[in-house]
Amino acid sequence: MAEVKDFKTVKVEKDQGIAWVILNRPEKRNAMNPQLHYDMLEALTELEVDKDSKVVVITGAGPSWCAGQDLREYFRGTDTNPVERRKASWASQEWRWRRLFTFPKPTIAMVNGFCFGGAFTPLIACDFAIAAEDAIFGLSEINWGIFPGGLVSRVLADAMCYRDAMWYIMTGDPFDGKKAAELKLINYAVPKEQLRDETVKLAKKLMEKNPQVLRAAKEVFKYCRNMDYNQAEEYMSAKGTALRLTDPEKGRETGMKQFLDEKTYRPGLGAYNREAK
Repeated sequence: MAEVKDFKTVKVEKDQGIAWVILNRPEKRNAMNPQLHYDMLEALTELEVDKDSKVVVITGAGPSWCAGQDLREYFRGTDTNPVERRKASWASQEWRWRRLFTFPKPTIAMVNGFCFGGAFTPLIACDFAIAAEDAIFGLSEINWGIFPGGLVSRVLADAMCYRDAMWYIMTGDPFDGKKAAELKLINYAVPKEQLRDETVKLAKKLMEKNPQVLRAAKEVFKYCRNMDYNQAEEYMSAKGTALRLTDPEKGRETGMKQFLDEKTYRPGLGAYNREAK
C-alpha cells in the first residue's frame, strides 16, 4: 500500500484502485480542526482526477472515525480571528458536503469508532456507509447548549426519518452501529474485525462497473430527488444522451451486444464484460 502525500492531519493511501483517506488525529479522536479541513479539501481535490483511484474510502486512525468539530481549535481558536474562521468554515462545508456529495467517484464511509456531531455531514455525504457494530454515534450538541449546526440538521432530514431524527437531536442519546443500521443511517454494520474486509468487498464490486455510468447514476439520483417529475424527466433524458456520447467504453452498446447478440451476459447477475473488444 502506497502513501500518496504527507498531509499534517490526513493520510492518503492507495491500494488496488482504492484510495484510503484516513482522518489522522487519533489523540483527538479525529476531531476536525481547521488544518484537517484544509487537508481534506486538498486530498479530495487531488483524488477527483487521480486515475489510479477508482473508489474513495473515508475512515479514521485509531479507535474513532471522527468526534466532530474540535471545540478548542475550530471554535474557540478562531473566535478572535474572523479571517481564519471564514476560511475554516468554507473549507469545512466544501469538503464535508459540497465536494463529497458530488464526488465523481464512489465514496464509502468506513466507520470504525466514534461518530459525533459534525461528522454526520461527511457520513451522509458518502454514497455508502459501513460501520463496526460497536461504533458509537451521537448528536450530543443539545447537552452543551447548542443544536446540530453547520449542515448536520439539514442532512439528517435526508438520511433519517422524522421521528428518529428528532429523538436523537433533542435527547442527545448515543447509539451503536447496529442501531445505526436499523435506522438506515448506514447500509449495514459488521463486527469490527470484519469491517475492512467488508469495505474492500464493496469497493471491488463497484470497481467492476463502468465508472462513467456510476458517476451518472449517482448524479441523476441525487439531483432528481429535489426536482418535480417534469424537470426530472427532462434532466434524465438529457443526461442519458450525454452519457451515450461521452462514455469511452460505450457501455450501453457493449452490454446490449453481449446480451442480445452474443448471449454471453445476463444483466441481473453482474456487470457486462468490460474487457471485451
